[in-house]
Amino acid sequence: MEPGKRECQECLAAGRAWARLLVCLSCGWVACSDAEGGHARAHYWETDHPVVASMEPGSTWRWCYVHRRTV
Repeated sequence: MEPGKRECQECLAAGRAWARLLVCLSCGWVACSDAEGGHARAHYWETDHPVVASMEPGSTWRWCYVHRRTV
């Protein structure tokens, strides 16, 4: 997957839709939130990249998987 592309490749492959996309702030990987397929969390487990941000326009929301809180 190309970093920053506005789609969750895993959901696309499974034929599922997503409502919220998150971007990894370490590498730019884009995946769905836990409310959909949980692919952003799976990326954290695979890479240890700890912080994601919402891809919603104008959003400043960020989540740290290590501390389990917004940052």
